[in-house]
Order: sequence, then structure tokens, then C-alpha cells
Amino acid sequence: MPGENLTRSEAAARAGAVSADSYRVQLDLRGDTTFSSITTLKFSASADETFVDLIGSVNSILLNGEPVDLSAHADSRIHLTGLKAENELVVDATCSFMNTGEGMHKFVDPVDGETYLYTQFEVADARRVFTVFEQPDLKAEYTFEVTAPSHWKVFSNSPTPEPTPVDDTSSLWEFTPTEKISSYLTAIVAGPYEGSESSLTSSDGRTIPLGVYCRASLAEHLDADEVINITKAGFGFFENEYGHPYPFRKYDQIFVPEFNAGAMENAGAVTITESYVFRSRATGAMIERRAITILHELAHMWFGDLVTMRWWNDLWLNESFAEFMSHLAADEATRWDQAWQTFLSSEKSWAMEADQLASTHPVVSSVTDLEEVWANFDGITYGKGASVLKQLVAYVGRTEFMTGLSEYFSKHSWGNTELSDLLVELEKASDRDLSEWSTLWLEESGVTLARPVITAQGDTMTELVIRQELGNAPRLRPHRMGVGLYDVVDNRLVLRKRVELDVAGEETVVTELADEKIADIVLLNDGDLAYTKIRLDERSLETAIKHIDTFDDQLARTLLLSAAWDMCRDAELSATSFTELGLRAIETENHPTALRVLLMSASLAATIYSSPDNRENLIVKVADELFAISDRAEPGSEIQFQVALEAARRAKSDAQLDRLENWLDGKDLPNGFELDTDGRWTVLQGLSAGGRIDEARIEAELAKDNTATGMESAWRARASIPTPEAKEAAFSALIEGGLPNMQQRSALFGFQAGDASVLAPFFPRYLDALSGVWEKQTYEMAQQLATRMFTPSIIGMGTDVEAGLNAWLEEHPDAAPALRRIIIEHGDATRRALAAQTVDSAHNS
Repeated sequence: MPGENLTRSEAAARAGAVSADSYRVQLDLRGDTTFSSITTLKFSASADETFVDLIGSVNSILLNGEPVDLSAHADSRIHLTGLKAENELVVDATCSFMNTGEGMHKFVDPVDGETYLYTQFEVADARRVFTVFEQPDLKAEYTFEVTAPSHWKVFSNSPTPEPTPVDDTSSLWEFTPTEKISSYLTAIVAGPYEGSESSLTSSDGRTIPLGVYCRASLAEHLDADEVINITKAGFGFFENEYGHPYPFRKYDQIFVPEFNAGAMENAGAVTITESYVFRSRATGAMIERRAITILHELAHMWFGDLVTMRWWNDLWLNESFAEFMSHLAADEATRWDQAWQTFLSSEKSWAMEADQLASTHPVVSSVTDLEEVWANFDGITYGKGASVLKQLVAYVGRTEFMTGLSEYFSKHSWGNTELSDLLVELEKASDRDLSEWSTLWLEESGVTLARPVITAQGDTMTELVIRQELGNAPRLRPHRMGVGLYDVVDNRLVLRKRVELDVAGEETVVTELADEKIADIVLLNDGDLAYTKIRLDERSLETAIKHIDTFDDQLARTLLLSAAWDMCRDAELSATSFTELGLRAIETENHPTALRVLLMSASLAATIYSSPDNRENLIVKVADELFAISDRAEPGSEIQFQVALEAARRAKSDAQLDRLENWLDGKDLPNGFELDTDGRWTVLQGLSAGGRIDEARIEAELAKDNTATGMESAWRARASIPTPEAKEAAFSALIEGGLPNMQQRSALFGFQAGDASVLAPFFPRYLDALSGVWEKQTYEMAQQLATRMFTPSIIGMGTDVEAGLNAWLEEHPDAAPALRRIIIEHGDATRRALAAQTVDSAHNS
């Protein structure tokens, strides 16, 4: 990706030299591989020269009516000189359709041959579609004019106009100017999308049109009423909490194909992955994730779109805020009233894991250029930021927090801000000094650890001390923390007493619990108020392993399971013990997201953290128990559904694979479990990884399901076949490039499956290919390959993975920082797995 970077200093200098006024962007989307893009940009300047951004082929450049030599366009920039106080730039360019989910993505539906387009511009891909000052603090109004086939619908940030016929088959859509927004928030979505429309009344009395759309071939599966109901609940909640009406004129949500992320907050024209259009039964976790995603993007309309960060170092604030507010809205305004348990299971655990990597960074980081931005879409930016915002709300008070937000929106509408602008308003509203809080939680990385130290006399706990350890943090931090005492009573784990206190320094005595009877479980951070790792004492851990399925308090149970998983990852609890705990918990886990995370953790413990000598037995044992749980579960229940699919993914023994064969034939299924289209692909992929099927069988299944999802599923199945020949075919296709983004991702998941002996020879070849992949492919595609072509199952199985990764880092000191970061994180994962394997080996010896 040479020549496409932009540094913060360059952006600041440009923002000081020019001010964007308006864009007129004329797009002709009727081409096959390319499209015409004519941009008219009006801007003021206080300097003699500047540059604009464009990735494409330039046909002509006019600056203030005078032609500019095409040599002014180099790499991704057009250099401009001789600027006046007021300027008009016209660039006629030819740009390329993409299949990577970046810029103008083009998808042809295999079902009906129809073409669908959408744009994805964050971080800096508007320049793949039109000529632009590609940075968030040069806001402007955008007028889009789009020529496309007449039977299409075309969406943008402004309301969709009535099209004007151009010829017998084409029409022109002339949109009104947008509000003043950043370039990465503009959008064009075009194709024969179908959907539903509604409206609502904003708090200022305006009627806001609502639209929900997807591809025509998926329209029968689009539950638009559900999406609209969630959206309306979110509108009411956010307008009330923010004290500020919705800032745009309409709100469309378009479910688009081959989308890399969950969704994108384009102003008034949100794009969402069509994975959330459920053609088969979806897990409760996926249904809840869709609801939270819808609310997350809606939250951005105020925080991110109306008021936007000046530079990408404050990306965290956009995403953390939307993450916090979406869970708050889900919990209080929708039927998903256990959203904070979801947050703990998913976002917060993601944050904790990311915060323990060598690549961790402060929530507020410097972000010197675009490459750093791409690398920072991580658990720190989303999960940790949201966790500390949750703490901040508790610290300043919710009413005060929202009052400060309302003032912030009023003062900075349509502008750009920095963190300090928000803190000023929160300090004013709460009458608190937030400088120390900001330093501790936003400007320092790492996570501390809290451990209970119990002094007992007989069956009395004479003293309970919370001992803080640095972990990987630079210093200890203060916490507001709950401590719960739980006992086994009539075979149920019930809360006896809970206290809340301030924890600071190395040791804090919990005076209120002195002279209490020793509890079966002492749970630190009960209530999940603090951002810290916790540990369990020996008695608590033994009780948890035996009685986790009898917990009355679901949040406490999730906290305990999270602590045990962290102990397993830190080589303080064997993988064998964790899987015993996890399997016992799975059968009674009624929270869909907690269940999904638990299944993933148990599988990872068995396949990566287990002793190599015991791994085969443990994998088979885990899969056996998953099959048994699915048989015992309530017919048709969420537990049965998730567990049965996970059993299919983990099948290893001949007997387990035989049963999967029967499932495909409609035999021996758990009572009440129905194998639908996507379920069949999951079973087929399990059989493929087990070596039971060949490409012909996969092609036969694809012939029954010749859809986009079917093609992606087939790639995963092909790449899962555990033979050197199948792995070679997948490896070659992936390294050569050219697959659409979602097919590549599916193939990568399949490539990771299989025995270490088959995968090990590809490890040095993967390392050798990295530099070429990074240079030739777009960021999204390259990071997918660098991240997922690494195969953790070979760690500890005869290949010195750590040495190979270290050697690559030594030999490539000047590699792109984002690529080096990925390899450093693989090294972290390798060392963690080796330590866990050692503990598991000792446990089983």
C-alpha cells in the first residue's frame, strides 16, 4: 500500500491552509469494472499550494478554469499550486469497482445476476470514489449526482430524489446537498434493493422517514418490522438522553453484501452486514448483536456524525461512546434487558485480552498516520473505552453526564472536536476535575489484577484483603468494587452478603466482611463495576468447578467464568480444568451471548491450550459432551441449537463424524433440532475438516445453494479438507489474491482447520509471503491474510513457532507498523499457548 498514507502532521498543515466549502460529485455507475467520477470542489485557501486525494486514473484537471498537467497526480495525491483565496477544482477521473469491501464495492448476485453497489469510506477510502480532502476535519456539503440503471434504487446521505430518465435503460438521481459532514461519512448505495419504509416524529416535531432494505433475493428473509421497532426505540431513547433532536433529514438502513464490519454510520444512510438478514435460524446471540449494532450506529448520528473527531487519535471516543450508549439503550429501551451481561461476556473480555498484548496502547493514543488508525480498530478502542466510559458515568453521575453531552452537541454541532472539548462540558456539568481520571484511564495502557487474600480461624474469615497487582499496567489504579460472598445452599449457589467499597493501593481491607463465615465463593468485582482482572481463591475455584451450574445470579456467574478463563489464559488453571468447568456451565447457560463466548473458550482451551499429549483425548471428550448436551437439552431451545452446531464444528472421532453423516441424511438428530440450510453447511464443514468428504460432495451441496452465502460456505469447506493437496490449493488461492473479501475470509477459516502435521509446512511459507501480500493488496485484504493464515494449532506440536515469528520481526524492522503489530500479537499468542500447555501437561501427569 505505498503512496496511500497520510500523516497527522500533513493533515494538520492542510487543515490550516484550506477550508472545504462544497463538493459536486457526478458518478456514472453503469460500467463493468470502472466508473466515471467527476468532482467539482470549491474551497478557500490561505496558502499557495496544497493537495487533494484520489485513488484512480485522472482524465483531466481544471483549477480555477485552467488545465493542470496530469503529472500533478502521483500515488494517491493531486498536487495543486497557484491557489487563490477562493478556488474551484474540477477533476474528471475513472475509478475502479472493488471486491474488497473498500471504496465502491461491487457484488453480482449469483441468484438472479443483479448488481449491487455500496460505498465504505472509513478510514480513508472516499478517495477511491471521488476527489477529496480525505481527513475528518475538513467538513463540507456534498451534492451527489448518480447515473445508474433505471430499475435500481439509489441511496445517499440526503433523501432519495425522483430519478430523471437519461435513456431507455438509465436514469439520473440528483440529490440535494448534505449537511456539513466529513468525507468518510458520505455514502452511495445502489442496486435493485427492496425493503420497507416507515417514519417517526422527532423531538423537534419533524417527520423523519425511515427505510430498511436488502438485496431482492434476500427480501423474503428481511424482518424489517423488527429493525424499525428497534430503531424507533433507539430514536426515542437517544433524543431524550442527549436533549438534542436527530440531526439529519431521514434514516435509511441498508443491509449490504460482503461487508467487512458489522455496520457503518454513514450519515442518514447506514450500511449493515447482510449477515443480519437471517435466511436460516439465527442464534439468540446473533439476534441480540444485530439489535446492539443497530443502536450503535444510531448513537453515532450525534456522536461522530453531528460532532466529529478532529483526527483519528479520538477514534476511540466515537466508537467507545457508541458502544456504551448502544448497550445502555438495549438494556433500558428494548427487550434485551441483560445487555450489560452481554457487554461483560463479549466487549469487556475482548478489551481485557487486547489490553494484555504487547501491542496494547492507551485508549487515547497518538495515531501519527493512517496506518496506525487501521490497526487501532481493536478491543481497546471499542471495549476498554466503553468500559471506562461506563465508570465515568458512575463517577460524574448520569444526569450530569447527559447534561454535559447536550451542551457539547449544542456547542459543537457540525464541527470537529478533541477529547478536551468533551471533558470541559462534563467537568462543568458535574463540578468535578477529570484530569486525573483521564490520565489514569485514558492515557495509560494495561490492566491491573485484584486477588483475594483470606485469613481464617476455623470456619471464620477473620480478614479479607484485596491485593492489587500491576499486571501489565504502569501503576495501580483506584476502583469502586463490589465483593460478594456466595454459599451452596440446597444445591444452589446463592448470595449471602455483598458490600461495595473503594479499592486503592496494594492492599485494601474489606472491614465489613470481617468475622463472616468462610464463603464457598468469594467474588471480587461482584456487579462488574471495575475494569480489572480478578482471581479466585482455591476454595472458590473448587466450588465453581463443581457447582457453576447452580448459580442464581447470572452476572456473577459470568464474572466467575470470565475470571476462570483469564486464569486459564494466564497458565494459572489447566485447560483440562477449564473445559470441565465450561462444559458444566454450558448446559445451564441461558444467556445467548455468554453461551456463545463460553463455547468458543472451551473449544480454544481444548484445541490450543491443552497439552499436546492429551489434546486428542480432550478434543474428543469435549465434542462427546457437546453431543450429549444437545441430546439432553430442551428440544428446540437456544442451548440445544448453539451446542449442536458447536458439536458439528468440533467432531473428531469416527463415531462423532458418523453421527454428522447421519445428520445430513436427516437421521439421529437431537430431538427438536432442525438442520436448515446454514446448519447443513456447518455440518458439511465439520465433515470436511474430519476428512469425510471431498470437493465433489461440496460442489453438490453448492449446486443446491448457489447463493453468496453458499459460495462462501463452500470455500470454507474446501479449505477445511485436511490433506496437503487441499491445503496447498487454498494457500495458493489466498496468496495469489483476487477472491472477494468474504470468500477470502471463509477460506481462511477453513485453512486453519486440520492436523498440525499438515499445516506446519505452510508456516514458513506464510512468513515468506507476508511482505508481498502487504505491498500488493489493500489493507483490509492484507490484514485478513496476515491475521488468519497463522495457524495456532501448530504451537507446541513440533514447530518452533516463536522462533519463526521472532526471526521475521528481526529480518523486517522496517515493515509496516500494522503488519509488525500482527506478528507481535501472534508471538504473544504463541507464548501464552506454550505456558498454558505446560500447566495442562503437569495437571495430567
